[in-house]
Amino acid sequence: MQKPIDYYLSLVSPWSYLGHERLVKMAKQFDATIRIWPVDLSIIFPSTGGLPLPKRSEQRKAYRMQELRRWRDQSQVDLNLEPQHFPVSDKLAATMVVNLRKQDAQKAIHLAGACLRACWLEERDISNADTLLAIAAENNLDGSALLSDGTGAIETIAQDSIKAVELGVFGVPSYRLDEQLFWGQDRLEFLKKELKRALEE
Repeated sequence: MQKPIDYYLSLVSPWSYLGHERLVKMAKQFDATIRIWPVDLSIIFPSTGGLPLPKRSEQRKAYRMQELRRWRDQSQVDLNLEPQHFPVSDKLAATMVVNLRKQDAQKAIHLAGACLRACWLEERDISNADTLLAIAAENNLDGSALLSDGTGAIETIAQDSIKAVELGVFGVPSYRLDEQLFWGQDRLEFLKKELKRALEE
């Protein structure tokens, strides 16, 4: 029986980007499924004591940059440390992913990866509808259809975010397997151990 991994992310999070493809490969390796949940950090942070990046201390911002460099090199993932289009809203991009999730979960995960790469590698503005339509077309998707139900998707994201907080999520990326929560792409090795153990049972 396939194990489901609940994957909570922001489409403008460098940490989500750094872990995204590793998670996809890991799920395939251990025959697990991924349930993708783009969340709204403006709901999650106030509920759990977190602060958006602009409000963090200079010390925390400086350390964040050190860690991004370290994990970029450790993971051997191409990453622009200071992309031109960051910070921007990911609500339109999340709308597309959520609407696509209803049709095809795997395609939604692939689209999320494309949006993350667009922000952190390709210098593209994923808050811009025309950019998102282009990304959708590049992935053989109907972007206009995926953006059509914006209000419904935003409400879904809000409800998903509230539920995520109830399950213990306080930051992104977070991965949930059974009752265990793993916060951060630097916890993927712990997730891997649990998947391996579950496979051996």
